[in-house]
Amino acid sequence: MTAGILLAAGSASRFGAQKLLAPLHGRPLVLHALTALLPAVEHLIAVVGPNNDTLAALLAHAGASVVVCDDAALGMGHSLACGARHAPTGVDLLIALGDMPQVTTTSVRLIAAALTDGAGIAVPVYAGQRGHPVGFAARFTPLLCGLTKDQGARTVLLAHADAVQEFAVDDPGVLADVDTPADLQRLSENPAG
Repeated sequence: MTAGILLAAGSASRFGAQKLLAPLHGRPLVLHALTALLPAVEHLIAVVGPNNDTLAALLAHAGASVVVCDDAALGMGHSLACGARHAPTGVDLLIALGDMPQVTTTSVRLIAAALTDGAGIAVPVYAGQRGHPVGFAARFTPLLCGLTKDQGARTVLLAHADAVQEFAVDDPGVLADVDTPADLQRLSENPAG
């Protein structure tokens, strides 16, 4: 079984507003990421920051189990750990970012299948670059639960490089995140997004 963790608790400081609710092709940005993730996992947890009721309600209505991370402002590591602590026991975890709206379900399913087939840590690669979502076998959950600050999962990947398997994908979306209004405008001009 694979649980997805959608990280949607960032402050969006470079964007200047709640970017995950910004419209992209007629619906909120975050729903694109959720829609790609949902069909590929058996359980989906969306992590949001405190005082973000609109985002929480949107994600819950779309099918996610929403978890509020009170320490989200302290960094992505806290949000990821919060999501991992709320995952069902003994399941593989697939970590996705709410501000990556162009990842395809095909790529998500490939990473989920790699975990099912025994990969320790599964990473999509496009044009030689590692992207998201990243899959972790259940044995790595305790390490993910212990993350803090803004370290994200990179420390786990570095400490367990021997367990990392890369999977080539024909999906530039695994690299495309939205940090600024200009990023969103660029994606808005691409009807494939």
